[in-house]
Amino acid sequence: MHEIIIGNITIGKDHPPCIVAEMSGNHNHSLERALQLVDKAAESGCHAIKLQTYTPDTMTLNIKSGPFFIQNPKNPWAGESLYELYEKAATPWEWHAALFDRAKEKGLIAFSTPFDATAVDFLESLAVPCYKIAANEILDHPLIARVAKTKKPLILSTAGATLGEIDDAVRLARQHGCQDLILLRGVNTYPAPVEAMHLRTLPHLASAFQCAVGLSDHSLGIGAAIASIAYGGRLIEKHITLSRSEGGVDSGFSLEPHEFAALTQAVKEAFLAEGKVSYGMQAIEEPSYVHRRSLYFVKEMKAGDIIMSEHIRAIRPGGGLHPKYLKTIMGKIVARHVTVGTPVSWEHVLCE
Repeated sequence: MHEIIIGNITIGKDHPPCIVAEMSGNHNHSLERALQLVDKAAESGCHAIKLQTYTPDTMTLNIKSGPFFIQNPKNPWAGESLYELYEKAATPWEWHAALFDRAKEKGLIAFSTPFDATAVDFLESLAVPCYKIAANEILDHPLIARVAKTKKPLILSTAGATLGEIDDAVRLARQHGCQDLILLRGVNTYPAPVEAMHLRTLPHLASAFQCAVGLSDHSLGIGAAIASIAYGGRLIEKHITLSRSEGGVDSGFSLEPHEFAALTQAVKEAFLAEGKVSYGMQAIEEPSYVHRRSLYFVKEMKAGDIIMSEHIRAIRPGGGLHPKYLKTIMGKIVARHVTVGTPVSWEHVLCE
């Protein structure tokens, strides 16, 4: 897998994971709140913030019945029509430039998820560094082709997609010029139960498509995101909100700023903990080496005495022979006078 560069971030096996704060509709139609979300994302230590670029009319029809109305009581948006939901959640296009500028000021990468060709054209006018394709758009081949033609890095969410559907989307993207691809594992329900994550899919995705992988995490906590690092995840996307109690279309499964900061710190530590295959004592462990058990004389003995079990014990600290030699020296003759607390060495034992 080759490394992918997005702005000032390098994504690859040997680089720390990129953490993306998803704003979605948690701005509650307040530009001031949206700008605060950018600020809080930057303060958390994450690397990027992501918007969603659409209008209600590019998403659906203004019909309040049938399949256009959300009736499932388990759906967090039950009781609304799709059109009403997208009206509430949409980030006004006229805000994008201001939000991207604020992100740049704060050292964040800013990009978006487009939902149709007009959104791609608009985002191109703002020179976004990369694109995200949402899970439900993985079958929208015209959209994937349009984004791929920009030749910018493409982040593709695979939640709910079959291996065949992923393969079709990846082939299409590459045929149209995408060279830098990141596939995200996810679960297409809100909030997502952690037991549905199946993070062992990540290395399979990476191997099958020879690309970087990561996690689009809709779970309530940060455990899944942290665990994904051990499976090769190098991009983590998580929703952010100023306050769950203040509401917002996605606030119920979003992290508050202090939680997002905890996520970024934990991910850094998880990456550092990965390290490499390593055995034996490291330099930082040397001070503790003295606390290994070793063999000591616990009785005073004269030269010529025979070593019996009551004469020697495996105790702390180190300094004597390893305890594995205990049976070897049993019954041997002491070579010279020893006092209690003398560490056993081969010099003390006559070996025929």
